[in-house]
Amino acid sequence: MSIIAAGPTATGTRAGLLALDAYNSRLRQPRLSEPPVSIILHRRRFLAAAVQAVAGVALTGWASAIRAAPGRPVADAGGFSVIDTHTHFYDSTRAQDVPWPPRDDKLLYRPVLPKDYRALPVPRPVTGTVVVEASPLLEDNQWVLDLAAHEPFIVGFVGNLPVGTEAFAGHLKRFAANELFRGIRLRDRKLEGTLDDPAFISDLKLLVDHDRSLDLVGGREILPFADRLAKGLPNLRIIIDHLAGVVVDGKAPPTDWVKQMRALARRPNTYCKLSGLVEGTSRGDGSAPNDVEFYRPVLDAMRAIFGPERLLYASNWPVSERFASLATVQGIVGEYFRSHGRRAEEGVFAQSAKAAYRWVQREQSKQ
Repeated sequence: MSIIAAGPTATGTRAGLLALDAYNSRLRQPRLSEPPVSIILHRRRFLAAAVQAVAGVALTGWASAIRAAPGRPVADAGGFSVIDTHTHFYDSTRAQDVPWPPRDDKLLYRPVLPKDYRALPVPRPVTGTVVVEASPLLEDNQWVLDLAAHEPFIVGFVGNLPVGTEAFAGHLKRFAANELFRGIRLRDRKLEGTLDDPAFISDLKLLVDHDRSLDLVGGREILPFADRLAKGLPNLRIIIDHLAGVVVDGKAPPTDWVKQMRALARRPNTYCKLSGLVEGTSRGDGSAPNDVEFYRPVLDAMRAIFGPERLLYASNWPVSERFASLATVQGIVGEYFRSHGRRAEEGVFAQSAKAAYRWVQREQSKQ
């Protein structure tokens, strides 16, 4: 069965879409060519992370390090918003425990909440975050939304709903009634054949009807899937998480990966998060490089393929903490795009997130 193109997005968003189109049009003007980048349980890891945070900020030179006061609003110090489009929050001390992370994960199995994120030093203060689901449990969607109700730092949430089931439409209607519910993520499922499943496609069309987005996570296999889906549902905003698992080793990325990313980027309704950079090094001892030059080949490829208007800053915190400090993660992306001008910085750190997620302007996130 071929996919039938979805209808237009909600009329209430037309003015915003026009403004975004105008912004994107400016970004697509020719650019000068550039060359082809809580509590931690063990005291030793804590000290290593603190040292790396300071070193990362110093080496990248992306503004000065600003440490947010825990529990207090973070003021924007750079003249534009910084939206982190990929964080996970959960509370391992709650009565029903959490399905992820597992108890034996000594780094991640701990309460991870907005106050913990905001207590970390970063080169530029973060204005708000889009939280991404970290649980297959339906009611954990509500748990995050309840948390967000008292945390204006959270400007959006990407949930987890059972696509292709009779229950999906009702669940989407329930959660989309909350404006902070910005879409869903597909993970941990076999994608082969789903685009020929009428129930699966019907549910994704409902995302379009509700003006919600779709995140995809996985390896390189998600790229041709996303390409076909984006072609069939051109009004569905599709976001690729973690660079589709590309290996980051300081060298040019794999040719096949570049080719598939280029094919996907032809679809104007697709976006890609710049999460997965430090994770791609596979240095799970926290020693991922903090030098932007190590990541430049991948960042050069992504900038050339998607442009800053469709690339999103995303930390993948606290998972990224296993590989590098939050300061290093932000500093790598910030330093790279600073060298490409203010417009590129604004695109990657806020405007692209607005285009992809329509994140909610809350009191704390106002400039």
